[in-house]
Amino acid sequence: MTAHQHVVAAQRPAAVQRAVALNRLTLGYNAVESVVALAAGVVAGSISLVGFGLDSVVEVSASLVLMWRLAAERRDGCTQDADTRATKAIAVSFAALAAYVGIEALRQLSTGAAPDSSAVGIALTFVSLAVMPFLARAKRRLAPALGSQAQVAEANQTSLCAVMSAVVLVGLGANAVLGWWWADPIAALGIAALAAVESVRTWRAESLEDTCCA
Repeated sequence: MTAHQHVVAAQRPAAVQRAVALNRLTLGYNAVESVVALAAGVVAGSISLVGFGLDSVVEVSASLVLMWRLAAERRDGCTQDADTRATKAIAVSFAALAAYVGIEALRQLSTGAAPDSSAVGIALTFVSLAVMPFLARAKRRLAPALGSQAQVAEANQTSLCAVMSAVVLVGLGANAVLGWWWADPIAALGIAALAAVESVRTWRAESLEDTCCA
């Protein structure tokens, strides 16, 4: 074992503990966010806000997947197989989100159904835009010590949530202030495209070289 690997091994217990704490924080926040966004989206008829809520549901599922991965590390030590399965599961969740939101956005554009404005949605996406980048950076810094591509994938999903927050916020704001109803489904298509790209990227990801079983 090299000196670098000794350092990484020494950092693992603290990294796992911090990863669990961040995972629980993300899980709690996104559980609340998903309920609020989905309810506000349904009330306003906003597919971008519904898509944002569904992304939060995916975030919750990703956090649960990562929690399972961390539990496997605590139980078995070797996590290579668990990490690979967790990463693939997160990729599939991205793909499902992309397919649903993309189809619904195209349907809304074709029917010309105008959503109502949503002050709750605007406030929610603004808060998420402020919070998510900090969470994503904190998670990504732990990945080398954990040797976990699943940790990277989950951090990327949190980063994607921040980008989606900005996209949805612009769409909701344009609809509320300028009356541009089409901004909402266009924002939803942006969500679908981002989710599709992240799905492919996550599925193709290689395990990190510092994985404990490497």
